[in-house]
Amino acid sequence: MPAKLLFTGKTHTIGGPNGAAHSTDGQLDTQLPEPHPAAERLFAAAWSACFIGAIELAASRKKISLPDTPAIDATIELLIENNAFFLRAHLDVSIPGVDREVAQELVDAAHGICPYSKATRGNIDVTLTVA
Repeated sequence: MPAKLLFTGKTHTIGGPNGAAHSTDGQLDTQLPEPHPAAERLFAAAWSACFIGAIELAASRKKISLPDTPAIDATIELLIENNAFFLRAHLDVSIPGVDREVAQELVDAAHGICPYSKATRGNIDVTLTVA
């Protein structure tokens, strides 16, 4: 069966001191005067938003009720070594009202569900922490 398209995100981005990114649906309109820090911030926001959805899906599949919305403090670091750039990620996850062991199970499951986690797996160092 062919893949079913669920959503398409489309932006127009320009660089330089007046850099900006705008989504075609108008939901994103942000200034990007600093190309690298802005890119890492946007990646952190996108990955963590996706990861929250993956936690909610994992909870639903396991029949676990989430008393409150999960939250993530995401850090994306841009590093250089031997003249090569690379990224490192830290996702600090909080799932209020859920036992820590259960929260860890949900985070582990979400890491297998989230498309951003799948896209980065094996490509960057990722640390997942349950707060």
